[in-house]
Amino acid sequence: MKIDPGPLQDFCVAINDTKNGVFVNGKFCKDPKLANANDFFFEGLNKPANTSNSVGSKVTAVNVQQILGLNTLGISLARIDFAPKGLNAPHTHPRATEILVVEEGTLYVGFVTSNTDNRLFTKVLDKGDVFVFPIGLIHFQLNVGDGNAVAFAFLGSQNPGVITIANAVFGSNPPISPEVLTKAFQVDKNVVNYLQKQFWSDNN
Repeated sequence: MKIDPGPLQDFCVAINDTKNGVFVNGKFCKDPKLANANDFFFEGLNKPANTSNSVGSKVTAVNVQQILGLNTLGISLARIDFAPKGLNAPHTHPRATEILVVEEGTLYVGFVTSNTDNRLFTKVLDKGDVFVFPIGLIHFQLNVGDGNAVAFAFLGSQNPGVITIANAVFGSNPPISPEVLTKAFQVDKNVVNYLQKQFWSDNN
């Protein structure tokens, strides 16, 4: 399902100033006569990313921030690199459905449905396999192979957004009140305090 508004012209290259812009779909767009091939180009997805972090994965996003020509087109993508046992931690994309394609390695992937079922759908994917994560649902990918893994994610928004659950809950700024979290997770306050003091790694 496409969330972004439909384009009203062939393309709308995002622009930050109004001097050479036209206002379309809530954004200022570069005058089409001034657009060039670089507005629709990105290089580097053939290169492995550095996965030396606490979760052992790295997401290289290619959205409207990297390709200005994606503005109003309703799509984006990302390369995800995994070290052995690396994890793309549970997260959501509030504005996009995701289609994941495994390029290399073996991934254990899954998503959880909304309340009240909270049903878990999982699958082990090998090279060439595809899995869909519906918009807004919590999902994850874990490298269960012995070597590195690579996957490509295609998303139905020029700016899908990402909310990593652990970071949002325990690493918010300012912190969520421990009273809220102790009741929500039914744990002792010391557990919450410990979790809030951890460094919540961002693999984006």
